Amino acid sequence: MPVIDNFHYKPPLFLRNGHLNTFYPYLFRKKPMFFVQRQRYFTDDDDFFDVDWTPRKNKRLAILLHGLEGSSNSQYIVGTTKALLDHHWDVAALNFRSCSGEMNKQLKMYHSGFTEDLHHFITQIESEYDEIAISGFSLGGNVTMKYLGDKKYILSPKIIAASGTSVPCDLEGGSVRIMEGQNHLYEKRFLETLKLKLIEKNKRFPDLVDLSNLKKLKTLWDFDEYYTSSLHGFKDAKDYYQQCSSLPYLKNISIPALMINALDDSFLSEASFPYESAKNNPNLYLLTPKYGGHVGFTTFGTQYYWNERQIVDFFEKHSSAKIFQ
Repeated sequence: MPVIDNFHYKPPLFLRNGHLNTFYPYLFRKKPMFFVQRQRYFTDDDDFFDVDWTPRKNKRLAILLHGLEGSSNSQYIVGTTKALLDHHWDVAALNFRSCSGEMNKQLKMYHSGFTEDLHHFITQIESEYDEIAISGFSLGGNVTMKYLGDKKYILSPKIIAASGTSVPCDLEGGSVRIMEGQNHLYEKRFLETLKLKLIEKNKRFPDLVDLSNLKKLKTLWDFDEYYTSSLHGFKDAKDYYQQCSSLPYLKNISIPALMINALDDSFLSEASFPYESAKNNPNLYLLTPKYGGHVGFTTFGTQYYWNERQIVDFFEKHSSAKIFQ
């Protein structure tokens, strides 16, 4: 314990395929409508990131972190926002640098271990709230778990819980898996938008961003080897993966943290199902349903997707706020 084995996600038969469950919400899910207001936050290195806020009317806040090349408008962010709103949480959906529709100012953008902006944001807003929860998805899930465990920052005592969905906590293993043929379409799509960002970065920093390697980018490993590493101060892709994987830090997590990784998630390596870490750390709760795909968990006939229900229930369980509905 706390490996959780008494929750079962049972999608329809046609979604008991990880790829179909991954694609379905991306293609067909209708996003709920609610009001958000964008606010820009400026960083100590003369850069910025944008955050989409729901109306501020509660004393507890959930911070949401999207995945690789996602944004605050990703379907899983919007769906989770609605579920949390309905349970009396304010929500702040953070856009990583370069992901809000406007390129950031500095050379570095974001990556799977980029926790600086999350910490900066929390220091800016924590005085407004009694309780804070963090929920990350895919890359954002790794950022969340690393932030909680790597001891780089002193965490706010107001952080009461966190969650990560489809967390590639073993980055090197995940990079190898996504090179498999079954994941070609995902990898191709990621590379398309990342290459466009490199071209824009080259226009701003022609002496620092060398586009001569652009044609060599066939995989995300290539992108991390030639660009993620050089833009963010790592030796190479392996060094980046080793320094930024949250897996080694899971043992240090000291607040309740829920990880939801589906067994049919084609992005995740075997090491991204950290059963031993969960067994040895009473604060790490691990859910590994048989189905769900990568940030899928499509659910019919209910207001929320299955993973969203688990996130809300987990946050409610660890909140001391007295909410009467």
